[in-house]
Amino acid sequence: MIIFRYIGRAVLTTTAAVTLVLMLITMSNRFVNYLAEAAAGELDTNILFALITYHIPGFLVLILPLAFFLAILLSYGRMYVDNEIIVLHACGLSHNKLTYYTVLIAFVVAGIVAWLSLLATPVGRASSEALFSKQKNRGVLQSLKSGEFYSLHGGKGVIYSEELGKDAVMRDVFLALPGNEKRKAPARVVVLAESGYSQPTREDGERYLVLENGYRIEGIPGHADFIITSFEQYGQRLARQASAKGLREKAATLTTEKLWSSKDPVHRAELLWRLSVPLLVLVVTLIAVPLSRTNQRQGRFVKIFPAVILYILYLVILNMARRAIEEELPLALLRFWSVHLLFLGIAGLLIVWNGGWRPTFSKTLNIRKGENV
Repeated sequence: MIIFRYIGRAVLTTTAAVTLVLMLITMSNRFVNYLAEAAAGELDTNILFALITYHIPGFLVLILPLAFFLAILLSYGRMYVDNEIIVLHACGLSHNKLTYYTVLIAFVVAGIVAWLSLLATPVGRASSEALFSKQKNRGVLQSLKSGEFYSLHGGKGVIYSEELGKDAVMRDVFLALPGNEKRKAPARVVVLAESGYSQPTREDGERYLVLENGYRIEGIPGHADFIITSFEQYGQRLARQASAKGLREKAATLTTEKLWSSKDPVHRAELLWRLSVPLLVLVVTLIAVPLSRTNQRQGRFVKIFPAVILYILYLVILNMARRAIEEELPLALLRFWSVHLLFLGIAGLLIVWNGGWRPTFSKTLNIRKGENV
Protein backbone atom coordinates (compact mmCIF):
# COMPACT_ATOMS: atom_id res chain seq x y z
CA MET A 1 0.00 0.00 0.00
CA ILE A 2 2.91 2.37 0.72
CA ILE A 3 4.34 1.73 -2.74
CA PHE A 4 0.91 2.28 -4.34
CA ARG A 5 0.51 5.61 -2.53
CA TYR A 6 3.98 6.71 -3.58
CA ILE A 7 3.36 5.83 -7.23
CA GLY A 8 -0.10 7.39 -7.20
CA ARG A 9 1.17 10.62 -5.63
CA ALA A 10 3.99 10.89 -8.18
CA VAL A 11 1.75 10.26 -11.20
CA LEU A 12 -1.17 12.42 -10.08
CA THR A 13 1.06 15.34 -9.05
CA THR A 14 2.75 15.31 -12.44
CA THR A 15 -0.66 14.99 -14.13
CA ALA A 16 -1.91 18.09 -12.30
CA ALA A 17 1.21 20.06 -13.28
CA VAL A 18 1.03 19.07 -16.96
CA THR A 19 -2.72 19.76 -17.03
CA LEU A 20 -2.18 23.22 -15.57
CA VAL A 21 0.44 24.09 -18.18
CA LEU A 22 -1.64 22.81 -21.11
CA MET A 23 -4.75 24.54 -19.77
CA LEU A 24 -2.96 27.87 -19.54
CA ILE A 25 -1.75 27.53 -23.14
CA THR A 26 -5.17 26.52 -24.47
CA MET A 27 -7.14 29.11 -22.51
CA SER A 28 -4.71 31.88 -23.47
CA ASN A 29 -5.11 31.04 -27.15
CA ARG A 30 -8.90 31.02 -26.90
CA PHE A 31 -8.91 34.22 -24.82
CA VAL A 32 -6.86 36.01 -27.49
CA ASN A 33 -9.43 34.98 -30.11
CA TYR A 34 -12.26 36.31 -27.96
CA LEU A 35 -10.38 39.57 -27.40
CA ALA A 36 -10.05 40.01 -31.15
CA GLU A 37 -13.82 39.55 -31.56
CA ALA A 38 -14.47 41.97 -28.69
CA ALA A 39 -12.20 44.55 -30.33
CA ALA A 40 -14.25 44.19 -33.52
CA GLY A 41 -17.43 44.88 -31.55
CA GLU A 42 -18.83 41.37 -31.94
CA LEU A 43 -18.58 40.45 -28.25
CA ASP A 44 -19.10 42.29 -25.00
CA THR A 45 -15.93 42.36 -22.92
CA ASN A 46 -17.97 41.64 -19.78
CA ILE A 47 -18.72 38.06 -20.89
CA LEU A 48 -15.24 36.95 -21.94
CA PHE A 49 -14.41 35.24 -18.65
CA ALA A 50 -17.83 33.56 -18.60
CA LEU A 51 -17.20 32.12 -22.07
CA ILE A 52 -13.78 30.82 -21.01
CA THR A 53 -15.29 29.26 -17.86
CA TYR A 54 -17.95 27.41 -19.89
CA HIS A 55 -15.22 25.96 -22.12
CA ILE A 56 -13.09 24.59 -19.26
CA PRO A 57 -14.80 21.13 -19.14
CA GLY A 58 -14.31 20.75 -22.89
CA PHE A 59 -10.66 21.70 -22.57
CA LEU A 60 -10.13 19.19 -19.76
CA VAL A 61 -11.68 16.35 -21.76
CA LEU A 62 -8.98 16.75 -24.39
CA ILE A 63 -6.12 17.74 -22.09
CA LEU A 64 -6.51 15.33 -19.15
CA PRO A 65 -5.89 12.08 -21.12
CA LEU A 66 -2.77 13.57 -22.71
CA ALA A 67 -1.58 14.97 -19.38
CA PHE A 68 -2.00 11.61 -17.67
CA PHE A 69 -0.21 9.87 -20.53
CA LEU A 70 2.75 12.28 -20.28
CA ALA A 71 2.73 12.06 -16.47
CA ILE A 72 3.28 8.29 -16.59
CA LEU A 73 6.16 8.71 -19.02
CA LEU A 74 7.77 11.50 -17.00
CA SER A 75 7.23 10.00 -13.54
CA TYR A 76 8.31 6.48 -14.35
CA GLY A 77 11.11 7.75 -16.57
CA ARG A 78 12.51 9.67 -13.60
CA MET A 79 12.17 6.59 -11.37
CA TYR A 80 14.07 4.46 -13.88
CA VAL A 81 16.86 7.03 -14.25
CA ASP A 82 17.15 7.45 -10.45
CA ASN A 83 17.10 3.63 -10.00
CA GLU A 84 13.96 3.85 -7.88
CA ILE A 85 12.24 1.21 -9.99
CA ILE A 86 15.16 -1.16 -9.39
CA VAL A 87 14.73 -0.68 -5.65
CA LEU A 88 10.98 -1.25 -5.97
CA HIS A 89 11.66 -4.42 -7.96
CA ALA A 90 13.91 -5.59 -5.13
CA CYS A 91 11.01 -4.99 -2.77
CA GLY A 92 8.83 -7.32 -4.82
CA LEU A 93 7.23 -4.90 -7.31
CA SER A 94 7.17 -6.69 -10.68
CA HIS A 95 6.42 -5.09 -14.06
CA ASN A 96 2.95 -6.61 -14.03
CA LYS A 97 2.22 -5.24 -10.57
CA LEU A 98 3.44 -1.80 -11.64
CA THR A 99 1.03 -1.96 -14.59
CA TYR A 100 -1.75 -3.08 -12.25
CA TYR A 101 -1.18 -0.14 -9.88
CA THR A 102 -1.10 2.29 -12.79
CA VAL A 103 -4.36 0.93 -14.23
CA LEU A 104 -6.04 1.42 -10.83
CA ILE A 105 -5.00 5.09 -10.93
CA ALA A 106 -6.12 5.28 -14.56
CA PHE A 107 -9.62 4.15 -13.58
CA VAL A 108 -9.90 7.19 -11.30
CA VAL A 109 -8.75 9.52 -14.09
CA ALA A 110 -11.05 7.76 -16.58
CA GLY A 111 -13.97 8.26 -14.20
CA ILE A 112 -13.27 12.00 -14.04
CA VAL A 113 -12.93 12.16 -17.82
CA ALA A 114 -16.19 10.21 -18.24
CA TRP A 115 -18.03 12.71 -16.04
CA LEU A 116 -16.55 15.61 -17.97
CA SER A 117 -17.27 14.04 -21.36
CA LEU A 118 -20.81 12.76 -20.73
CA LEU A 119 -22.21 15.44 -18.41
CA ALA A 120 -20.14 18.58 -17.82
CA THR A 121 -18.88 19.31 -21.32
CA PRO A 122 -22.31 19.28 -23.08
CA VAL A 123 -23.72 21.63 -20.44
CA GLY A 124 -20.75 23.96 -20.74
CA ARG A 125 -20.88 23.99 -24.53
CA ALA A 126 -24.62 24.63 -24.57
CA SER A 127 -24.25 27.53 -22.13
CA SER A 128 -21.33 28.95 -24.08
CA GLU A 129 -23.17 28.62 -27.39
CA ALA A 130 -26.28 30.29 -25.97
CA LEU A 131 -24.26 33.19 -24.60
CA PHE A 132 -22.21 33.47 -27.77
CA SER A 133 -25.32 33.43 -29.99
CA LYS A 134 -26.96 36.07 -27.83
CA GLN A 135 -23.94 38.30 -28.31
CA LYS A 136 -23.95 37.70 -32.05
CA ASN A 137 -27.64 38.48 -32.30
CA ARG A 138 -27.42 41.75 -30.45
CA GLY A 139 -25.50 43.30 -33.36
CA VAL A 140 -22.62 45.73 -33.39
CA LEU A 141 -24.86 48.69 -32.59
CA GLN A 142 -25.38 47.54 -29.01
CA SER A 143 -21.64 47.82 -28.38
CA LEU A 144 -21.23 51.29 -29.89
CA LYS A 145 -19.57 54.03 -27.93
CA SER A 146 -19.86 57.68 -28.76
CA GLY A 147 -16.96 59.23 -30.64
CA GLU A 148 -15.53 55.91 -31.94
CA PHE A 149 -15.57 54.22 -35.34
CA TYR A 150 -16.89 50.66 -35.55
CA SER A 151 -16.75 48.13 -38.35
CA LEU A 152 -20.02 46.50 -39.32
CA HIS A 153 -20.29 42.69 -39.48
CA GLY A 154 -18.42 41.35 -42.48
CA GLY A 155 -16.22 44.45 -42.73
CA LYS A 156 -18.47 46.00 -45.37
CA GLY A 157 -19.04 49.31 -43.67
CA VAL A 158 -18.04 51.75 -40.95
CA ILE A 159 -20.34 53.56 -38.55
CA TYR A 160 -19.70 56.53 -36.26
CA SER A 161 -21.91 58.32 -33.75
CA GLU A 162 -21.07 61.62 -32.13
CA GLU A 163 -23.40 60.98 -29.21
CA LEU A 164 -25.19 57.90 -27.87
CA GLY A 165 -28.21 58.37 -25.64
CA LYS A 166 -29.41 56.15 -22.84
CA ASP A 167 -32.31 55.01 -25.01
CA ALA A 168 -29.80 53.56 -27.53
CA VAL A 169 -30.56 56.36 -30.01
CA MET A 170 -27.53 57.66 -31.89
CA ARG A 171 -27.04 61.34 -32.66
CA ASP A 172 -25.08 62.80 -35.60
CA VAL A 173 -24.49 59.50 -37.34
CA PHE A 174 -21.91 58.86 -40.04
CA LEU A 175 -22.18 55.68 -42.13
CA ALA A 176 -19.78 54.65 -44.93
CA LEU A 177 -20.69 51.73 -47.19
CA PRO A 178 -19.42 50.21 -50.44
CA GLY A 179 -21.58 51.06 -53.44
CA ASN A 180 -22.75 48.88 -56.30
CA GLU A 181 -20.08 46.21 -56.69
CA LYS A 182 -21.15 45.44 -60.28
CA ARG A 183 -19.75 48.74 -61.52
CA LYS A 184 -16.28 48.87 -63.01
CA ALA A 185 -15.23 51.81 -60.87
CA PRO A 186 -15.49 51.37 -57.08
CA ALA A 187 -18.39 53.52 -55.93
CA ARG A 188 -18.77 54.67 -52.34
CA VAL A 189 -21.82 55.53 -50.27
CA VAL A 190 -21.74 57.96 -47.35
CA VAL A 191 -24.81 58.55 -45.20
CA LEU A 192 -25.15 61.46 -42.76
CA ALA A 193 -28.13 61.57 -40.41
CA GLU A 194 -29.32 63.43 -37.35
CA SER A 195 -30.28 60.26 -35.47
CA GLY A 196 -30.44 56.51 -35.81
CA TYR A 197 -31.39 53.31 -34.01
CA SER A 198 -31.47 49.55 -34.47
CA GLN A 199 -34.70 47.73 -35.21
CA PRO A 200 -35.38 44.01 -35.95
CA THR A 201 -38.06 42.86 -38.38
CA ARG A 202 -40.90 40.62 -37.27
CA GLU A 203 -40.77 38.27 -40.26
CA ASP A 204 -37.23 36.90 -40.37
CA GLY A 205 -35.59 38.43 -37.30
CA GLU A 206 -33.02 40.38 -39.34
CA ARG A 207 -31.77 43.61 -37.85
CA TYR A 208 -31.87 46.97 -39.64
CA LEU A 209 -30.19 50.28 -38.96
CA VAL A 210 -32.80 53.02 -39.23
CA LEU A 211 -31.51 56.56 -39.82
CA GLU A 212 -33.66 59.71 -39.74
CA ASN A 213 -33.32 63.16 -41.31
CA GLY A 214 -30.18 63.06 -43.36
CA TYR A 215 -28.45 62.75 -46.73
CA ARG A 216 -27.21 59.82 -48.77
CA ILE A 217 -24.22 60.57 -51.01
CA GLU A 218 -23.13 58.06 -53.65
CA GLY A 219 -20.34 58.43 -56.16
CA ILE A 220 -16.90 57.49 -57.37
CA PRO A 221 -13.95 59.21 -55.68
CA GLY A 222 -12.31 61.65 -58.08
CA HIS A 223 -15.46 62.20 -60.17
CA ALA A 224 -17.96 65.05 -59.97
CA ASP A 225 -21.14 63.09 -60.74
CA PHE A 226 -22.23 62.41 -57.16
CA ILE A 227 -25.82 61.50 -56.36
CA ILE A 228 -27.12 63.28 -53.26
CA THR A 229 -30.45 62.19 -51.83
CA SER A 230 -32.18 63.65 -48.80
CA PHE A 231 -34.42 61.45 -46.67
CA GLU A 232 -36.61 61.48 -43.63
CA GLN A 233 -36.01 57.80 -42.89
CA TYR A 234 -33.41 55.45 -44.32
CA GLY A 235 -32.98 51.73 -43.59
CA GLN A 236 -29.80 49.70 -43.96
CA ARG A 237 -29.84 45.92 -43.44
CA LEU A 238 -27.10 44.66 -41.17
CA ALA A 239 -25.66 41.13 -40.99
CA ARG A 240 -28.15 38.27 -41.09
CA GLN A 241 -28.93 37.20 -37.56
CA ALA A 242 -29.78 33.88 -36.03
CA SER A 243 -33.30 32.57 -35.68
CA ALA A 244 -35.49 34.13 -33.03
CA LYS A 245 -35.86 30.74 -31.38
CA GLY A 246 -32.32 31.17 -30.08
CA LEU A 247 -29.71 28.44 -29.93
CA ARG A 248 -29.46 26.05 -32.89
CA GLU A 249 -29.00 22.59 -31.49
CA LYS A 250 -25.66 21.08 -32.35
CA ALA A 251 -24.43 17.62 -31.60
CA ALA A 252 -21.74 18.90 -29.25
CA THR A 253 -24.28 20.85 -27.17
CA LEU A 254 -26.83 18.06 -26.84
CA THR A 255 -27.04 16.08 -23.63
CA THR A 256 -25.90 12.48 -23.66
CA GLU A 257 -29.47 11.37 -23.01
CA LYS A 258 -30.66 13.05 -26.21
CA LEU A 259 -27.79 11.60 -28.20
CA TRP A 260 -28.58 8.11 -26.89
CA SER A 261 -32.17 8.27 -28.21
CA SER A 262 -31.22 9.88 -31.54
CA LYS A 263 -30.68 7.95 -34.76
CA ASP A 264 -28.93 10.79 -36.56
CA PRO A 265 -25.44 9.63 -37.68
CA VAL A 266 -23.81 12.86 -36.47
CA HIS A 267 -25.39 12.38 -33.04
CA ARG A 268 -24.32 8.74 -32.93
CA ALA A 269 -20.76 9.73 -33.79
CA GLU A 270 -20.76 12.33 -31.01
CA LEU A 271 -22.09 9.78 -28.51
CA LEU A 272 -19.44 7.22 -29.44
CA TRP A 273 -16.74 9.86 -29.13
CA ARG A 274 -17.88 10.74 -25.62
CA LEU A 275 -17.83 7.09 -24.64
CA SER A 276 -14.42 6.59 -26.24
CA VAL A 277 -12.53 9.27 -24.34
CA PRO A 278 -12.55 7.40 -20.97
CA LEU A 279 -11.63 4.20 -22.81
CA LEU A 280 -8.77 6.06 -24.48
CA VAL A 281 -7.37 6.90 -21.03
CA LEU A 282 -7.15 3.20 -20.12
CA VAL A 283 -5.61 2.18 -23.45
CA VAL A 284 -2.92 4.86 -23.46
CA THR A 285 -2.10 3.94 -19.85
CA LEU A 286 -1.26 0.41 -20.96
CA ILE A 287 0.89 1.92 -23.73
CA ALA A 288 2.67 4.42 -21.48
CA VAL A 289 3.83 2.00 -18.77
CA PRO A 290 6.13 -0.12 -20.98
CA LEU A 291 7.23 2.91 -23.01
CA SER A 292 8.40 4.65 -19.82
CA ARG A 293 11.09 2.05 -19.23
CA THR A 294 14.54 3.61 -19.72
CA ASN A 295 17.99 3.81 -18.14
CA GLN A 296 20.52 6.42 -17.12
CA ARG A 297 22.30 6.44 -20.48
CA GLN A 298 19.10 7.01 -22.44
CA GLY A 299 17.61 9.61 -20.08
CA ARG A 300 14.04 10.13 -18.95
CA PHE A 301 12.90 11.98 -22.10
CA VAL A 302 14.16 9.59 -24.75
CA LYS A 303 10.76 7.98 -25.43
CA ILE A 304 8.58 11.07 -25.05
CA PHE A 305 8.61 11.96 -28.75
CA PRO A 306 7.72 8.49 -30.14
CA ALA A 307 5.09 8.08 -27.42
CA VAL A 308 3.45 11.40 -28.31
CA ILE A 309 3.53 10.47 -32.01
CA LEU A 310 1.75 7.22 -31.15
CA TYR A 311 -0.83 9.13 -29.09
CA ILE A 312 -1.48 11.60 -31.92
CA LEU A 313 -1.80 8.72 -34.38
CA TYR A 314 -4.39 7.18 -32.06
CA LEU A 315 -6.47 10.36 -32.07
CA VAL A 316 -6.15 10.93 -35.82
CA ILE A 317 -7.29 7.41 -36.72
CA LEU A 318 -10.10 7.62 -34.17
CA ASN A 319 -11.29 10.91 -35.68
CA MET A 320 -11.22 9.36 -39.14
CA ALA A 321 -13.39 6.51 -37.88
CA ARG A 322 -15.74 9.04 -36.28
CA ARG A 323 -16.06 10.87 -39.58
CA ALA A 324 -16.90 7.57 -41.27
CA ILE A 325 -19.85 7.15 -38.88
CA GLU A 326 -21.05 10.68 -39.64
CA GLU A 327 -20.94 9.94 -43.36
CA GLU A 328 -22.60 6.53 -42.85
CA LEU A 329 -19.85 4.62 -44.64
CA PRO A 330 -19.99 0.79 -44.73
CA LEU A 331 -18.79 -0.95 -41.56
CA ALA A 332 -18.20 2.43 -39.94
CA LEU A 333 -19.10 1.20 -36.46
CA LEU A 334 -16.72 -1.77 -36.80
CA ARG A 335 -13.95 0.58 -37.94
CA PHE A 336 -14.48 2.80 -34.94
CA TRP A 337 -14.16 0.07 -32.31
CA SER A 338 -11.36 -1.65 -34.22
CA VAL A 339 -9.20 1.43 -33.63
CA HIS A 340 -9.37 0.83 -29.86
CA LEU A 341 -8.68 -2.87 -30.37
CA LEU A 342 -5.68 -2.05 -32.58
CA PHE A 343 -4.00 0.15 -29.99
CA LEU A 344 -5.00 -2.22 -27.20
CA GLY A 345 -3.12 -4.89 -29.13
CA ILE A 346 -0.11 -2.58 -29.45
CA ALA A 347 -0.24 -2.03 -25.69
CA GLY A 348 -0.32 -5.78 -25.12
CA LEU A 349 2.72 -6.34 -27.30
CA LEU A 350 4.63 -3.59 -25.48
CA ILE A 351 3.74 -5.07 -22.09
CA VAL A 352 4.88 -8.54 -23.13
CA TRP A 353 8.11 -7.13 -24.56
CA ASN A 354 8.69 -5.08 -21.40
CA GLY A 355 8.21 -8.22 -19.31
CA GLY A 356 11.26 -9.81 -20.88
CA TRP A 357 9.78 -11.86 -23.70
CA ARG A 358 11.85 -12.00 -26.88
CA PRO A 359 11.41 -14.00 -30.09
CA THR A 360 12.72 -17.55 -29.71
CA PHE A 361 14.91 -17.39 -32.80
CA SER A 362 17.11 -14.72 -31.19
CA LYS A 363 17.72 -16.93 -28.13
CA THR A 364 18.60 -19.90 -30.33
CA LEU A 365 21.04 -17.74 -32.28
CA ASN A 366 22.77 -16.64 -29.07
CA ILE A 367 23.11 -20.26 -27.88
CA ARG A 368 24.68 -21.33 -31.16
CA LYS A 369 27.15 -18.48 -30.99
CA GLY A 370 28.09 -19.54 -27.50
CA GLU A 371 28.68 -23.10 -28.61
CA ASN A 372 31.01 -21.98 -31.40
CA VAL A 373 33.05 -20.00 -28.91
